Amino acid sequence: SLVKDTFVTSKIQPTLPQITIPPSIGTPDNVSTTIVDTSALPHERATLNKEIKKSNVILLVYSDPYSYERAALFWMPHFRSLGVNVPVVLCANKSDQTSSTPTDQIVEDEILPLMAEFKEIDSCIRTSAREHQSINEVFFLCQKAVTDPIAPLFDSKDSSLKPACVSALQRIFYLCDQDQDGYLSDKEIHDFQIKCFDKPLSDLDLSNIKTSIQRHLPDSVTEKGITQSGFILLNKLFAEKGRHETIWLILRTFHYTDSLSLQSSFLSPKFDVPVNSSAELSPAGYRFFVDLFLLHDKDNDGGLSPSELSALFAPTPGGLPVQWQENDFPSCTVRNDANYVTLQGWLAQWSMTTFTSYRTTLAYLAYLGFDSSPSTSSSHTSTLEALTITKPRKRPSRPRRRRAPPVSRTVLQAFVLGAPNSGKSTLLSTFLSRPSPPSQTYSPSLQPRNAVNTVELPGGKQVTLILSELGDHEPSILDNAAKIAQCDILLYTYDSSDADSFAYVVNLREKYKDHLDDLPLLFVATKADRDRVRQDCETQPEEYAAELGVQKPLHVSVAWESVSELFVQVAEVGLNPGSAYPKGEGDRDWDGEGTIGYWVAAGAVCVVAAAVVGIWRRMST
Repeated sequence: SLVKDTFVTSKIQPTLPQITIPPSIGTPDNVSTTIVDTSALPHERATLNKEIKKSNVILLVYSDPYSYERAALFWMPHFRSLGVNVPVVLCANKSDQTSSTPTDQIVEDEILPLMAEFKEIDSCIRTSAREHQSINEVFFLCQKAVTDPIAPLFDSKDSSLKPACVSALQRIFYLCDQDQDGYLSDKEIHDFQIKCFDKPLSDLDLSNIKTSIQRHLPDSVTEKGITQSGFILLNKLFAEKGRHETIWLILRTFHYTDSLSLQSSFLSPKFDVPVNSSAELSPAGYRFFVDLFLLHDKDNDGGLSPSELSALFAPTPGGLPVQWQENDFPSCTVRNDANYVTLQGWLAQWSMTTFTSYRTTLAYLAYLGFDSSPSTSSSHTSTLEALTITKPRKRPSRPRRRRAPPVSRTVLQAFVLGAPNSGKSTLLSTFLSRPSPPSQTYSPSLQPRNAVNTVELPGGKQVTLILSELGDHEPSILDNAAKIAQCDILLYTYDSSDADSFAYVVNLREKYKDHLDDLPLLFVATKADRDRVRQDCETQPEEYAAELGVQKPLHVSVAWESVSELFVQVAEVGLNPGSAYPKGEGDRDWDGEGTIGYWVAAGAVCVVAAAVVGIWRRMST
């Protein structure tokens, strides 16, 4: 009847050859469908089992009490015995012979008991080949059972949406609630309709939707709009009415897979950062995170409280990124007096995350709903718009590194190295405008620690600076060429009031000479408010710096207001590293006495050349 489009009265063969419905004939998702007829005869059982195992969906047909009983007693258990877990569409055929029996009674007496017993049954339908009733529809149901399966969405036994589906719909509600007031307003619903279905929603249709929701949950529709529970209920009604393809269209618009997880290509799109380059937030990325901060700062106090952060990260798995938790967020960035992260600290944190783990930023941009236009279809969405790649940072060879060009990046990382109790942790706390309280007991930093903040340079340019204290991981990090490559500048600290402090720096540089000599550096003498002592070292810090050809140690104290100038200078050296590279043997030809000798030799060549030209002219005359 499907092929001929009419009832075939002549005798037909017991098993028809397979047919293929091409994608052009209105199939869901533009897929081809192959229909395989089978026989239940015992001698055909091997062929039957083979086809069952190859199938994506099974159309189980019955037409009388005997074949109905076999559906429950033989066929469904047989499918299970073969280890097959595919949807089954139950078809009550020859409905013209039972036309006197109401459909509702047949559904209640025959179909619902089977569906309750066997969860594999995806849907059911009554057909009649003689009257050509629902013939096309039954095969459409089979197609839909594969392309838009009900099983991941709806529990027919409990008549409820499954937890994974509810979680996905809750995230979608969050993303569509653009003002985060807990309601989908009429405008937000219209934007949602355009995004998912690419066509507007009439006022009458919207009114009917609200009426349907109110009939079951009166409080879920107010003047402000539809609540989250109302939105979940609406999708439950779709599932109950067999319109689960609508739910799938919504889910797929928001990049969900058939397993109700977000597409890996959406969470982690292809984004390759070349060697010596880094990833940074683009203007669109900064704007997105600024808007996100302002949207969730409900009390307008300039900081995100724990409850506001929890609401902001609601659509993400596990809340805060793991990297943030490891860095003890928000202690690693700028906070206000109430210990809430400020907008400056929020943006600095994301800048650091993008610099150190841009894939984390890409994933959270996806979770949090970065979208170039909320009302456009998902095909226009790309989280890559939020990131940009910096120009490669040129690491010149040693003979030429002191002429290194300026760096164009806006995010810089400095490793803070030095002896225990040299003030590294205090410097990081001061960088965040939260000086450590005075304590007589020294507590060493065991775990790596980062501090990130924005530094404003003369002229108004702003740079995000990351100060990293390595803790007990210092040896493994300094031995790791990849970790060293991420660093822009080395900040060597020593306690100017401790005679043994600078020797640690000298020994450290000697131990990891191959790696550390390739980076620009600054020496910082901390605790300058105390009495300065001579360092118990063969070379004093000033002489050591002079031998390396870098500037003398900066004497600072966290008790002085001028300590902020240190961070400006660190950023400036990171952007213009040439003069901060330590001088090596190959550099002697380019500075000092070597440079003078070079210019003297060049001048002598010029004089000889001029004399030769003069003699030649005189002889010519």
